[in-house]
Amino acid sequence: MVYHEAGHVVAIYLRNHQQKLPPVFFEIMINRQQQNHHSYFAQVLGGRLIDNLPVAEIENNQLGSFEEQQSLQKAYEADIINLLIGPLAEAKYVALRDDEILNSHLINIVALKNYGGHSDIEQASRYLEYFIPSPAERELKINELYIKAFRFIEQRNNWKCIQSFAEYLLKSEQTIISCDQASDILEYFCVN
Repeated sequence: MVYHEAGHVVAIYLRNHQQKLPPVFFEIMINRQQQNHHSYFAQVLGGRLIDNLPVAEIENNQLGSFEEQQSLQKAYEADIINLLIGPLAEAKYVALRDDEILNSHLINIVALKNYGGHSDIEQASRYLEYFIPSPAERELKINELYIKAFRFIEQRNNWKCIQSFAEYLLKSEQTIISCDQASDILEYFCVN
């Protein structure tokens, strides 16, 4: 699951920067004791533009201007894409490791649950339920955002950053990697 978490971190750092979104705080917790016993030994905490959905819903209903509504939509869409990039990165790693084909038709959004994406998909669904009342429109939107997430991991430089950060997490002796540390590390990986 290290590629899963590396995918989240690179998305939060790099994609948000590419989209000219405000920086967000996050940290990575690493539990070395679980590394050998469970596949889940690292976890990204924070990193969302919208942390509190009920407050965001209230704000959404009170936002008057089109610009304010667009800003909120851009933020929740970025959060959803960043959530989806984690399990997509894990799926790409597994496909490459097993010499399998990876495309957006073979690995659809439902299949992400096989790559540790269950809670990510649930969170993305909650976001969409708050902001899009129609189930049909939500389905269209999640598929649109999934394709954007898939394109992100398919870009060579983005994938290189994910791979490099995953390797860094595996080798790191730290139990907590701060937002500033991760940013410095990713700045190095993404430039070189």
